[in-house]
Amino acid sequence: MGSDHTRSAPSAPPRVRRILVATVVPLFVATVVAALVLWPRDGSPQTDGGANLARYHGTVTRVVTEPCPPTQSPEGTPGAADGPCGTVDVRVHDGPASGQQVQTPVPAGPGAPRVEVDDEVILVELTDPTDPAASSWNIAEHQRGTPLLWLAVVFAAAIVAFGRWRGLAALAGLAASFAILLTFVLPGIAAGRSPLLVAVVGAALIMFVVLYLTHGVTAQTSVAVLGTLGSLVLTGVLATIATAATHLTGFGSEDATTLSMFQANVDLHGLLLAGIIIGSLGVLDDVTVTQAATVTELANANPGLTRLQLYRAATRVGRAHIASTVNTIVLAYAGASLPLLLLLTADSRPIGQILTSEFLAQEIVRSAVATLGLIAAVPLTTGLAALVTAAGRQGGGSTSDASGPRPQPDRAEALAALISPRTGRPDSTSPDPARATPPSTATDRWPEPDRSTDTAW
Repeated sequence: MGSDHTRSAPSAPPRVRRILVATVVPLFVATVVAALVLWPRDGSPQTDGGANLARYHGTVTRVVTEPCPPTQSPEGTPGAADGPCGTVDVRVHDGPASGQQVQTPVPAGPGAPRVEVDDEVILVELTDPTDPAASSWNIAEHQRGTPLLWLAVVFAAAIVAFGRWRGLAALAGLAASFAILLTFVLPGIAAGRSPLLVAVVGAALIMFVVLYLTHGVTAQTSVAVLGTLGSLVLTGVLATIATAATHLTGFGSEDATTLSMFQANVDLHGLLLAGIIIGSLGVLDDVTVTQAATVTELANANPGLTRLQLYRAATRVGRAHIASTVNTIVLAYAGASLPLLLLLTADSRPIGQILTSEFLAQEIVRSAVATLGLIAAVPLTTGLAALVTAAGRQGGGSTSDASGPRPQPDRAEALAALISPRTGRPDSTSPDPARATPPSTATDRWPEPDRSTDTAW
């Protein structure tokens, strides 16, 4: 299995390494210390979501449908009941009734699962409060474990097949992200900690682990880390200002309202800020890693570029990236809020009142703040990458030296170098051997195609 780390680029100079270590290591230590202080302890308040019913796996063996009995409407006229009606026979696979056949009513009502023979389902046993000896079985939902497992296998195989060792590292980073969210961020917020503080520390911890695990401990990755961390802090500040200016309370969704009923100690306003921070992290990682890699690639392709030229060229790439990513952010929020958007079409209020209502203003603030943080990440990361990359070359990438100003590259010569052969072979389309293409000195400076441009520590 190949890898793009077989022949790494020259390591960064000792001075650059010392500066990066002196900057990144204290930030990492501070993040770890903050995570340990905020880590939820035993005895944290638990949510009271009601009694947990035992759930059992089963397989549908028979479905019998029948006409629903008539019901009486409020006016006293008979009408048809909401269907479907009938019974379902299910073979239980675990629990006290394992191996037995039980009978349940056909699931009915909004969101009820539609079952057929051989479907894998989840069963619950309900006990009559007035008669504990009487119980009934009901189908709660389909059993989705097997198809989800196969989907995860295909997902992981595709990433590893395409990304090889880098893809395997990406899967490990994804697992680490979920581990931090499930063991630190969510329990910390549920324990009553400040959601904004927990989200910032958790996002920083995810950033350190994922970026270094996925892209290696390199100067290029360290630049992406610093750019991401700076953009995250700016996003948190902007989110705080925006939510305060628009007087958002965090009760803009039904989920938040339901959470406040079961766990009153959660700060929903802080939870809104935490959601903006966590939601922005993935896109920020993408932009900062891309900008750091772009600067490194440009410097290896043309070592004669100065810091300012590197910054300008990479920023042009960043503008194109931002233009597409902004649309990605808005569409991601719109896709997650389609029921909300459909509800707006049935609202009879004026459009101005709808746009300024909390449940829609909340989504507008999310998109706007995430986009502002994303835009700030481009110049910040690109500037840091240009400084670090230029400092790693002989002469430091300054615009002038003792021999005088650096000559500007000729566009025509650069284009000819790109399209001409690398050796001095005669042009096959020209009958005159004297018009052979001269050896290109510009293309000899391009790095080997198999060499990684990640600058090692």
